[in-house]
Amino acid sequence: MIRSTKVVVQTLQTGSTLQPVIWLGEKYVRKHRIPDRISLRFGSRLHTVRVAPAPRLDGIRLNGAAAEGMGLASGDALRMQYRPGSNTLRLGPLIGVLMQSIPGSAGRPLGSNTAFGQELSLACRQYGGLAIFFASGDLPSDSTTIRAWVYRNGWRREEFPLPDVLYNRLTTRKTEQSAAVQRFIQMLKQRYHAKVFNERFLDKHEVFDLLRQDAALRDLLPESHLLRNYATLKTMCQKYPIVYLKPVRGSLGKGIIRIIRQPDGYSCQYATAAGTRTQKYAQLRKLFASLSGKLKLQRYQIQRGLDLIRAGQRPMDFRALVQKDKNGRWGITSIVGRIAGNQQFVSNVARGGTMVPAIDALAKSNIRGQKTAAHARLREAALKIAHSLDQRVPEHFAELGIDLAISSDGRVWLLEVNSKPAKNDNTPWMENKIRPSLRQIVLYSRHLCGL
Repeated sequence: MIRSTKVVVQTLQTGSTLQPVIWLGEKYVRKHRIPDRISLRFGSRLHTVRVAPAPRLDGIRLNGAAAEGMGLASGDALRMQYRPGSNTLRLGPLIGVLMQSIPGSAGRPLGSNTAFGQELSLACRQYGGLAIFFASGDLPSDSTTIRAWVYRNGWRREEFPLPDVLYNRLTTRKTEQSAAVQRFIQMLKQRYHAKVFNERFLDKHEVFDLLRQDAALRDLLPESHLLRNYATLKTMCQKYPIVYLKPVRGSLGKGIIRIIRQPDGYSCQYATAAGTRTQKYAQLRKLFASLSGKLKLQRYQIQRGLDLIRAGQRPMDFRALVQKDKNGRWGITSIVGRIAGNQQFVSNVARGGTMVPAIDALAKSNIRGQKTAAHARLREAALKIAHSLDQRVPEHFAELGIDLAISSDGRVWLLEVNSKPAKNDNTPWMENKIRPSLRQIVLYSRHLCGL
């Protein structure tokens, strides 16, 4: 493999009518036997340029003609790699982040994702790369350029080539499946051989169906079915004292329903922002009839309820962030414990839950046995699930939010898999401190591009 090197870009304010020229360090030119005329590539942009060796130059310098249309600016820190087979000097990676919407307000162009965007941009600067941010409404139908936001000591909107790597951060299936988005993704992949990761949403039923094919994972899967009719509900409620109904395409704990079998009937609990709302039914059939409106609007998964470990009276579960690294291998970036808020039976932060490091959550819990061993079992389960899905889902994923639970007997269970783990401003970030999750995105993007 040809190694890349990190360089800082300099652009000269010379007229674009001049011949395109780049300056490289004499040592670099000699080492790689670079001829005096080569192709310069950044994203989808390809220029033929003349190479001028320069003594004591560590980076790359471009005159106005060479820089024109590249989207480069002085101070950009990128990886550089000369590929003799194609006589091409490559700069990058140019990472495009596709977002649901970009409000564009002063100082916060990415809305609640602004801090994430700034942090990713700083990670690019540290490890080599450039991140640009655009929404579905910005996508060109047939063009080699795109208008996007970039952070360079402040936010600005500029014209760029199409990216080497597309990181899909869309938050709705409707937008993701729109003709404009699908056309753009196919154009990137087919015409420019760009890499796209986290290509699409996964739904809960699909994930469980796929993982059931893996005999090594069956012990991690609580019984779960698509709720098609009353018979399915009746069977599950007879079998288990508690069951959960989850929207197959839900997120953030929205729409989850808990059904509890009681001596005098059934209790149906709804998770709301204000707390848990409860309705009681003497007969299960009447409960099912009350759900008929919801079932017509969306599909639900019915899942066995688990007796989860607790902190006091508050149930807890765990979110493992699993990402591919600089070598393209799955690894655990973090595991946090999520402790349900008061009057809530779901642990999502959006529903009042609190996040603490997994080891601290386990220390507060009523788990039986060794707590460090439980932490290791969580890690092992998350990695197994990521590897298994990678083998069974044809689309390309590089990060997954895997929700796990531990029952009171110490067993680890899978709750669900999220293909778009949150990156908004609710996640703590310290100025100039880059979280490992953002570093992995840059390093993996470099890996995808061979940089």
